[in-house]
Amino acid sequence: MIKPFPLYQSVLSFVWTLLLQTLFTAPGWSQLPRVATGRLIRHAEFPSAFVTARHVDVWLPEGYTPEKQYAVLYMHDGQMLFDSTTTWNQQEWGVDETLGRLLRQKKIRDCIVVGVWNGGKYRHTDYFPQKPFESLAPDVRDSLYTSLRTSGQAVFQGEEVHSDAYLKFLVTELKPFIDSAYSTKNDRKNTFVAGSSMGGLISLYAICEYPEVFGGAACLSTHWPGIFTVENNPIPAAFLQYMRNHLPHPRTHKIYFDYGDATLDALYPPLQRQADVVMREKGFRRKNWITRYFPGADHSEQAWRQRLEVPVLFLLRR
Repeated sequence: MIKPFPLYQSVLSFVWTLLLQTLFTAPGWSQLPRVATGRLIRHAEFPSAFVTARHVDVWLPEGYTPEKQYAVLYMHDGQMLFDSTTTWNQQEWGVDETLGRLLRQKKIRDCIVVGVWNGGKYRHTDYFPQKPFESLAPDVRDSLYTSLRTSGQAVFQGEEVHSDAYLKFLVTELKPFIDSAYSTKNDRKNTFVAGSSMGGLISLYAICEYPEVFGGAACLSTHWPGIFTVENNPIPAAFLQYMRNHLPHPRTHKIYFDYGDATLDALYPPLQRQADVVMREKGFRRKNWITRYFPGADHSEQAWRQRLEVPVLFLLRR
């Protein structure tokens, strides 16, 4: 077991240890997704003092070289990003195709992508913004913990919301490793975070909680309900109040939202309009904020793949 990454510890020592683990963890390599352009490096079962260990897949563009420095896009649900033959629903974001094309066209700055796998049963509690949840009354929180999906499965699966710990993993363990193992620009202007659904929520939460770390966030099909009903649901109001108190400064940060209106996305149009009101109240304008509506789009990797270019250009345009 590799010790958690303490900021005072030798960076080189940690990098060397983790690279050895990566090289000699055969199961991690056997499932490596295939990419159409660039190459993928897996850091299998990346250890953490804060959350369960999980794979981290790093996509490097064609021509990656340590002689350059690269912006970094952190993406949640990393197992869904690159290769549909390895995903549960045979869909993917097509991250390598979209970013590879935009890089060849010189439309975006040099960048790498860090695909952080979700924690399986812990996905919902990893990604659910913790401070808005904890702002609710204890009896309301207890009631929400009993919520069910439409399938009858428990939403939280018996786990407590712990997204503050997930963000500590990203910021104090994973990011220092990435900035040491790869040739990155590690400042806020070149560090971005993106995800869809619950991944959209945690991306928004990340830029609000760590505005000194993340300069931009892309939140696709943001799951404002938090659970799977909007009836008598106090969660969206808690999220909106949190935004009023914690959104980063519009002059220094970029935020992207989008939504469709089919399948699960059908819940989002009125809630996203409320979020847009808060964005305007806090001074965000088109230069640093976009909300895009995609009529007919559903809640799927295929839908997010079709429009991925839009947030990537918004965040990473040269």
